[in-house]
Amino acid sequence: MGSFGVKESRKAFEGLGGSSPDKLFGELPTPCYILDEAMLRRNGEILAGVAKRTGCRILLAQKAFSNYDLYPVISPYLDGTEASGLYEARLGAEEMPEKEVHVFCAAYREEEFEELLRYADHIVFNSPSQLDRFGFRAKKAGKSIGLRINPECSTQEGHAIYDPCAPGSRLGTTRAQWDGKMTLELTGLLDGLHFHTLCEQDSDALETTLNAVAERFGDILPRMKWLNFGGGHHITRPGYDIVRLERCIRSAQERWNLRVYLEPGEACALYAGYLAAHVLDVLQNGETKIAVLNTSAACHMPDVLEMPYRPSLYGAKEPGELPFTVRLCGPTCLAGDVIGDYSFAAPLREGDLLLFGDMAIYTMCKNNTFNGMALPGIFALRNGTKLQCVKSFGYMDFKQRLGQ
Repeated sequence: MGSFGVKESRKAFEGLGGSSPDKLFGELPTPCYILDEAMLRRNGEILAGVAKRTGCRILLAQKAFSNYDLYPVISPYLDGTEASGLYEARLGAEEMPEKEVHVFCAAYREEEFEELLRYADHIVFNSPSQLDRFGFRAKKAGKSIGLRINPECSTQEGHAIYDPCAPGSRLGTTRAQWDGKMTLELTGLLDGLHFHTLCEQDSDALETTLNAVAERFGDILPRMKWLNFGGGHHITRPGYDIVRLERCIRSAQERWNLRVYLEPGEACALYAGYLAAHVLDVLQNGETKIAVLNTSAACHMPDVLEMPYRPSLYGAKEPGELPFTVRLCGPTCLAGDVIGDYSFAAPLREGDLLLFGDMAIYTMCKNNTFNGMALPGIFALRNGTKLQCVKSFGYMDFKQRLGQ
């Protein structure tokens, strides 16, 4: 998730079609997430277009978006799901049963692996030692086997937490590790290679990465059946260079005679969700005006603190652009539970409804109940006007996570 300018903020609310959030969502219990079916379809159409024109296959990375009640909306545009372990693999198999299930994990667990074999079609290992331990069993079970590689090519700027190519990274096998550990027997297990080095990036970063992959692993790729480009491709973002992406896909397919997979997460659900909240209190500390909301950055949108980033907000602008600048905060005891500074045309008051944009990704799959905060309910916006309650939460959802 990234920092939003005014133009991208407008894009984050395109699905509202100019309707007022108060009119659409004013009666909803807050905080709550709203998933926009129309925007999911829009993203799906863009992704399906890339797949149709190039012959690549595109998967949903469930780590970003796991709201399976909306899978029927996006599955027609996709070839399957990507999982980070057993539970996501099972979810993909159960909720997109006619599609492919791919899984990558930095290290698999012995007690889960037999069950994982029931759900996954492609299994990608992180290291030669993991491939040696589990690969023969997976191959015998008829699975397509891959190894994640590390091309040692960082294209990140300012987000080290999301850089798998940083020095000392645990993710992916470098060429030196390959040369030191990969025997002919282990290499013979492989059907494909996988790399994932991007985060919210354009296809120029992919092109740079592919050059590094060719330099370090180009002698191995002709023996492979497929190459997975991983995720981090912001394909559905306005201005993304799709022409360059498709050129990269075709180049890899032709150069190494293999199938290309992409597994975007954010791109599948970009701009397809909102988080509605109300103002609980307004106060001032020195020169800083503060509004305490009934939603929390720490609990309900944790990437705001982890990335960090400032989420888009309907009707608000950058600090100082409008007459009233306010710091929006959560109600928890964490001093740093701050969503960001925004400016408004009028002063905020207790009870005002606020609507944050681009809240379908890395929110519901990462939220928590720290401080006893209730999990926000989940609603689906269908046909632009009809709201359906998908899931509501209460006290027992908090309590049962912690004991009997």
